[in-house]
Amino acid sequence: MVEVVAFVTFVCFAASKSHEAFIALAAMEFVITALFFLLYLLKLDKKMKFLFWPLADIFNSLIAVLFFIIVCLCAIIIKTTIGTLVGGVFGLLLVVLCIADSVLLFKKITFNKPRGRNVITR
Repeated sequence: MVEVVAFVTFVCFAASKSHEAFIALAAMEFVITALFFLLYLLKLDKKMKFLFWPLADIFNSLIAVLFFIIVCLCAIIIKTTIGTLVGGVFGLLLVVLCIADSVLLFKKITFNKPRGRNVITR
């Protein structure tokens, strides 16, 4: 869902020929989110254990929230075209989805707890 909203935000900003920062941020978030999706889909996170991927995903979502709040509020306030306004609204929807993604991922992360079902109980 996050990928779709990021892509729609990118298309709205690009089609309306908005400021380059708006387009670049939306495109960058779409690409990074798609790469995380492929990472989890192909189970590469299990093969590349040098980084704790869920935590990296949380940091990506939180940084995206900070940037998108600023950019989308500017896009809504400026509203040079309808596409910029719609892109700003979809960007704020993306902020909500990124916050939800971060919260859900943080709840799934286990720190200093056994992982999986192969825990021996006594």
